[in-house]
Amino acid sequence: MADLLCFGEAMVEFNQTRAGGPYVQGFGGDTSNVAIAAARQGASAGCIGATGADVFGDLLHELWRSEGVDAGNVARRAQAPTGIYFVTHGAEGHVFTYRRAGSAASLVTPQDLPRAALEQARILHVSAISQAISASACDAVFEAIDIVRAAGGRVSYDTNLRLKLWPLARARAIVAETAAMADIVLPGLDDARLLTGLDTPEDIVAHYLGAGAKQVALTLGAEGVLYADAHGLTRIAPHSVAAVDATGAGDAFDGAFLAECLAGADGVSAARHANAAAALAVCGYGAVAPLPQRADVVAFLERGSLPAERRS
Repeated sequence: MADLLCFGEAMVEFNQTRAGGPYVQGFGGDTSNVAIAAARQGASAGCIGATGADVFGDLLHELWRSEGVDAGNVARRAQAPTGIYFVTHGAEGHVFTYRRAGSAASLVTPQDLPRAALEQARILHVSAISQAISASACDAVFEAIDIVRAAGGRVSYDTNLRLKLWPLARARAIVAETAAMADIVLPGLDDARLLTGLDTPEDIVAHYLGAGAKQVALTLGAEGVLYADAHGLTRIAPHSVAAVDATGAGDAFDGAFLAECLAGADGVSAARHANAAAALAVCGYGAVAPLPQRADVVAFLERGSLPAERRS
């Protein structure tokens, strides 16, 4: 059984490498990306959920097999498709176009959950997208959280916001309720501002700590990361890299952070490592292909990075 279980929708990606250029087939789905990112950092990681019994589902299961991600608890549904999406790039950054309505993952219910695997997981990772794809999937996320917490495991939550999937008012209510049940909250700054109505990073991390999280790692894009726990706040400086595609940066951060936590690292060290992994992940196209191996992250950090400054 995997130490880290990631619950959500895995998808096949078609990423346009330049405006008007060809599409490169890849993979996505935030929680699947996190599982792969964590596995590349040396963690025991697995996915739960569902794919279609189709060619795209075959591709995903082969991907997980090749990455050492346990997909034994991902169901195959003959009557529902695997979701796909397209990524285009322009002056405003990357744009996502989804074909996921009625997907196999969106049909998951609480009754479909692999209870035994959840009871043995050390960390369950879910995201707001896991909840936004359907009402039954949202119910299943809450049930999975209850199972893991009752068994003594920890819950990690990325507040990843997709307003094409649900209205902001519902997102705010669901995310607030879920964050209050999570041990680790992993928001991005832009999403967190919309979800909380707060502006400064310091106020946002204080909000999630106050709601019950024990660890909060707020990614700030080009400004690095703000990590917070009961000991105080730590600002982690950004890395200067030749960025070409930020599609999987947040997932790279989440996976590396959780892998380091599972390996026994303290929160600041885990956030520093994850910050470097995310920087490396934006140097290639797609959500999965650029996710770095642990040795690459360690070597990158050893070449030199600015120290974190902690303040209470």
